[in-house]
Amino acid sequence: MTTIACLGWGSLVWDPRELPIQQRWFDDGPFIHVEFTRLSQDGRITLVLAHTENPVRSLWAVMDATDLASAKMDLRKREGIPEKNEERHIGAWSTGQPPPALIPGLAEWAVAHGVTHVVWTNLPPKFNGTDESTPSAEEVVQYLSTLTGAKREVAERYVRFAPRQIDTAYRRRIEAALQWTARDASH
Repeated sequence: MTTIACLGWGSLVWDPRELPIQQRWFDDGPFIHVEFTRLSQDGRITLVLAHTENPVRSLWAVMDATDLASAKMDLRKREGIPEKNEERHIGAWSTGQPPPALIPGLAEWAVAHGVTHVVWTNLPPKFNGTDESTPSAEEVVQYLSTLTGAKREVAERYVRFAPRQIDTAYRRRIEAALQWTARDASH
């Protein structure tokens, strides 16, 4: 039997929308390197895979997909990624492949959980309109502190609703500076 897992660490977990997953998200995913380093179109600073000193444990869900191509397409659609960018912005791994650098224990984790394929969102850091541009924690806090109105509400909601176990250096700086502490998405 083929089991396809989707990794999550941000809004995918509390707002999966039409992403076809079975039951719920599990909190014992592989360790990943992520950080709040992507300025999205709506003004949020979102979590993306990034070179960090300390990894955090991801979350994961079993997908209702029968093959890897369908799983990638379903995740791409949920994330609003254009079809032409699927290969670049949807990460995928299958049994027998080496793990990606930012998810170093993926192969061992997959074997332990009976997972054949894994997909994840693979958007790069982005700041000041430049892909691959990684802001410092100070730049992120400064940017977030200037937001007002609906933009600030959306940005604050994202930071607060990020799963508690995604305890990153930037998150600690944001919490200390702006008091945007973690909350469960049900509140």
